[in-house]
Amino acid sequence: MKALDRKLLRDLWRIKGQTLAIALVIGGGVATFVNWMGTLESLDQTRAAYYERYRFADVFAVVKRAPERLAVSIARIPGVKAVDTRIVRDVTLDIAGLDEPAVGRLISIPERGSPGLNTLAMRAGRSVSPGRPDEVVISEAFADAHDFTPGDHFRATINGHRRQLDIVGVALSPEYVYSLSPGALLPDDKRYGVMWMGHEALAASFDLVGAFNDVSLTLLRNASLTEVIARLDDLLEPYGGTGAYGRDNQLSNWFLSGEIEQLGIMATIMPSIFIAVSAFLLNMVVSRMIAIEREQIGLLKAFGYGTWAIGWHYAKLVLVLTGGGVLLGFAAGAWLGRDITELYTQFYRFPFLYYRPSGSIFAIAAVASIAAALLGTAGALRGAMTLPPAGAMVPPSPPLYRRGVFDRLRLTTVLDQPSLMVLRHITRWPLRSAMTATGAAMAVALLLSSLYWLDAIEHMLDVNFFRAQHQDVTVTLIEPQSRGTLHKIEHLPGVIAAEAFRAVPARLRFGHRERREAIVGIASDARLNLIYDVDNQVVAMPPDGLVLSTKLAELLGVVPGDVVTVEVMEGRRPVRDIRVAAVVEVYLGTPAYMNMTALNRMMLEGPTISGAHLLVDDHAAAALYGELKALPKVAGVSLRTAAVDSFRATLAELINYMITFYALFASLLAVGVVYNSARISLSERGRELASMRVLGFTRFETSYVLLGELAALVFVALPLGCLAGYGLAISLTATFDTELYRIPLYIERSTYGFSVAVVVVATFLSSVIVRRRIDQLDLVAVLKTRE
Repeated sequence: MKALDRKLLRDLWRIKGQTLAIALVIGGGVATFVNWMGTLESLDQTRAAYYERYRFADVFAVVKRAPERLAVSIARIPGVKAVDTRIVRDVTLDIAGLDEPAVGRLISIPERGSPGLNTLAMRAGRSVSPGRPDEVVISEAFADAHDFTPGDHFRATINGHRRQLDIVGVALSPEYVYSLSPGALLPDDKRYGVMWMGHEALAASFDLVGAFNDVSLTLLRNASLTEVIARLDDLLEPYGGTGAYGRDNQLSNWFLSGEIEQLGIMATIMPSIFIAVSAFLLNMVVSRMIAIEREQIGLLKAFGYGTWAIGWHYAKLVLVLTGGGVLLGFAAGAWLGRDITELYTQFYRFPFLYYRPSGSIFAIAAVASIAAALLGTAGALRGAMTLPPAGAMVPPSPPLYRRGVFDRLRLTTVLDQPSLMVLRHITRWPLRSAMTATGAAMAVALLLSSLYWLDAIEHMLDVNFFRAQHQDVTVTLIEPQSRGTLHKIEHLPGVIAAEAFRAVPARLRFGHRERREAIVGIASDARLNLIYDVDNQVVAMPPDGLVLSTKLAELLGVVPGDVVTVEVMEGRRPVRDIRVAAVVEVYLGTPAYMNMTALNRMMLEGPTISGAHLLVDDHAAAALYGELKALPKVAGVSLRTAAVDSFRATLAELINYMITFYALFASLLAVGVVYNSARISLSERGRELASMRVLGFTRFETSYVLLGELAALVFVALPLGCLAGYGLAISLTATFDTELYRIPLYIERSTYGFSVAVVVVATFLSSVIVRRRIDQLDLVAVLKTRE
């Protein structure tokens, strides 16, 4: 083994604690990248394979009632490859053990064979059989929520008739990878289930024999999606079509695509922070190590080692430190990636899972880490290479101490000698001190920016479900009804107050931009369901005009005062130009609101409602639910408390995983920065500290000079880290601004306190380790003259 290689091994063993700390920080960045990119790639590949294997449709459309013969005309549209017509209806379910009514979506499938599109992946049991109208296949998520298996049964109100449905199979569908009840933003598998029934049985139940109300298409490779949708809408409009839409706007796929997009953001931002910090940490360690070894460098050059040999020696040190971290990151990232991918499959239902991170992910992580490490230490390496042999063999000139700011402030008469030594050393080496403080501040910032997610989500829940919503139950009707229906609902058992709403599907157009959105009509005197913006203010509903969410206004490119063309997709399908009266910031979705009276007037209808929000007496809730289960006009019932529980249950596990992951690595970063700073300072000042012991300073005073400096720098770093963390939270808030949700910039004081406490504890533990080394200083060696 070459002499320099032996020296490298000895150096690594001598700084093994620092080596481990640096490797863990680098490993954190690599693991984060491999984790999220592997999950992203796995979900994307699994989705593509699932859609292709089970023939997920490209275009979807809903009608009121269309004859089966229309399918021939649809198939003749240029670019259409296959057509599948069916019947889809929402019904009320009565599930044993569940007080409130659940909602079931019944979808027709052939009694013989399988659907042409959106094929089922059977997980248990079998499909429906001919001549057995009460057989159903249910979705796996719904089955898991209720522990249903083939052979079980439940009751449903189908077109006003209560029937017992027999479960014969459990299945998955590419159309419902993420199953949501109408109007919901998060799944509630306990209260909403997808189920498939024989086509003949479902057609007979809803008087749709020889007709359909839902159609799906697949397209040829070079087909124009826009043109196919336009022609399909023309064909379906006479039969009550509500507007066709492509796969990108299909609800389940839209949510899944949004999640994959957010994973891509996560895989870019957080690893970049870790890699940047690791480069900074390496620069701090290597530059100060080279400063300590300047005499050794001079001797090596005197013995004939060339400039490039010296540079390559220290570059190998950087590569070994980085390589160890990269390998740790590979192992941790692959393991965590599989774990989080399996966690995602609890929310997104796939019949199979591909988790095979490509070699390019590992290669990119390794190259980025090594490149950042070499760039971060380039200045230190250049300094070692250009150090003159004669100058290197001479100890560096001691710093020139003169009267400074502390003397002018007369602190010398107030502070004791060790404290003055601490302050003077900080001011004599401002760059070195700033680097240590910056590293500690980065640890605080990263921890704070990870933990603020919990505060933000709780704030979203508070604003959306508690401040804006005061109802207990929301009842959605199968079809719009006259306002007289509200009076009937008001007289149901336990109803204290009822507030109607109207919702109509529409296309909103401004210039060349277009969005499909439901316009929700709200009463001008609403009390139960309010528009509540992020400034904690209730937004009054104007008598005319649209009130748009900020995100929807951004997607359309409108501001208050602009005129939007509204094309309603139901009823008489009016087309109106309506002024944007106001734009409000909300956290969830991209809603559009309108005064309900103005909306009824635009629809050319009398007082009509789509449902009602109810304030309910808890003691009579069971009786109310029993009545709602039997009402034929009710399409769905949602509970505010259930929505909150579903929100927390859906996000809690995933968010807690992310928080734990980032908090762990932020803590490692804090330990890495603080411990390395303390160890390097000890190496640099070992002779000085030992001399203090010889001169009569106590162990406490000697330790205080070194550890007091570290404590002072960390103390300065804490508020700076809080400011940097707040800035990073601002950046993340702007990044996670999607159509599904906006993350609010909201951080509790306790989060600041916890982030600071972690770094303080890391500083204390590092100080304990370094204090033991100070106590073990060789006082005899310090008395020897250095030649």
